[in-house]
Amino acid sequence: MKLRGTLTTAIVMAAAVVAAGCGNSPTEPGESGTQYQLTDTARESRSGVDLILRYDQPNEMFTGTLANTTGAPVADVRVEIHLSNGTELGPTPRIVIGPGETNPVELDARGQSFTSFSVHIEIGPGS
Repeated sequence: MKLRGTLTTAIVMAAAVVAAGCGNSPTEPGESGTQYQLTDTARESRSGVDLILRYDQPNEMFTGTLANTTGAPVADVRVEIHLSNGTELGPTPRIVIGPGETNPVELDARGQSFTSFSVHIEIGPGS
């Protein structure tokens, strides 16, 4: 009986962490759950689309690129950033990236105070 109570407590606590957006648990499709520091370069991949993103502190902007590494167009691609303060930046407008094509990504973070961020690529009309 004691094991059951401990297990139930652990499950409730884990659910609370996920619900609060804490920890490294992904909460949306395509999220790796990786928390990047402000000086890190984020590198994420999903379905043949590679994202490289950095935070430009002096300009308070996230800048980077999306690259299609496949041999076919990838439709409805966009990027979202989750700041440690709970703010979500984006998503960027949906784009179609041609085979081998690279497109710029830019998201404004002016006025935000945060210490880390996570980022993810969304693909398809449902994401």
